[in-house]
Amino acid sequence: MRKIIVVAETGSDITPELAARYHIHVVPMHVTFDTETTDDGTFPPEKIVDFYKNTGKLPKTSGSTPEDFMRVFDQIHAEYPDAQILYLAYSAVTTCSYQSAMIAAEDRDYVTAVDTRQVSIGQANIVVAVAQLLQENPQMSVKEAAKKAEELCDRAKMCFLPDDLEFLKAGGRVSNVVCLGSRILGIHPCIEILEGKLVATKKYRGKMIKVVEKLIREYAEEYHLDRENIWFVYTTGLSEEIKQTAEATAKDCGFQKIQWIMANGVITTHGGPAAFGLAGFSV
Repeated sequence: MRKIIVVAETGSDITPELAARYHIHVVPMHVTFDTETTDDGTFPPEKIVDFYKNTGKLPKTSGSTPEDFMRVFDQIHAEYPDAQILYLAYSAVTTCSYQSAMIAAEDRDYVTAVDTRQVSIGQANIVVAVAQLLQENPQMSVKEAAKKAEELCDRAKMCFLPDDLEFLKAGGRVSNVVCLGSRILGIHPCIEILEGKLVATKKYRGKMIKVVEKLIREYAEEYHLDRENIWFVYTTGLSEEIKQTAEATAKDCGFQKIQWIMANGVITTHGGPAAFGLAGFSV
C-alpha cells in the first residue's frame, strides 16, 4: 500500500524511466505551435527548433490547467483511495501551474502542495530526492515529507547556460543588440534560479566547452554543492564533446553520481538548442 504519491509537472523534465522507478505522477504543461497546443513531453524537443527555423517564431508555453490536475489527482485517488498526494510544484512565480493545482485541490483534502521554487532539473532534483526518501521510509507522514521537501527546497541550487541568446531574443527576454553582442563576443550568461525566478548573474566568455567546465567548477565551489550527486540537463544539439567534458569535470570535482536529463519542450523553448544546466544541493 502506497501511503504518499508524489506529483510534479513535465517542466521538471523527469523522464518516464525516473517517474516509473520512483512512482512519480507527472502532470502535463503545454506548448502551442501557432494554433496547435500539445502536451509537453509528448513530442521530440527537436520540433521546437525546427518550428523556429521554419517560421521565425517561437512556440508559446503554458502551465498545467486545473483540469490537468483534476484528471491526475482523480486517477491517483481512484487507484490509491487511502493515499495522500504530495505535489512538488514547478516555481509558482513563473507559471500558473501552482495556482491551477490549488483550484483542483479545493475539494480534494488528500492533496498537499509545496512550491519547490525551481524549474527543470532543479525541480527534478527535489522531487526525486523526496520520492527516494519515501521509498526508504514508507511509514513517513505527508506532513513529515512536506517538511523534508521544504528543507530540500531551501538547499536546492540550479543554473543553466544558453549556447546563444537567439531564443531569448525571440521570446522578448533580451534585445537584438544584446543578442548580437553576445554572439560576436562569445558571451554566455549564467541564468540562476533565485527565489523561484530566473535571474542572469555571471557572464562567461569563450567557447561553450570551456565555459561549461568553468561553470561546473565555480558553481560547485561557490554553493558548496553536496558531492554525492549532481544533475545535468541539456537541450537538443549539445555536442557529445561538451557532455564528456562536463562528466569528466564533475568527476574531477568529486561528484560520485552524475545524472543526465534531456529537456522537454517547455525548457527547450526558453533555453534554445545546445543549452546546458546543472543542479544540486548545497551543504
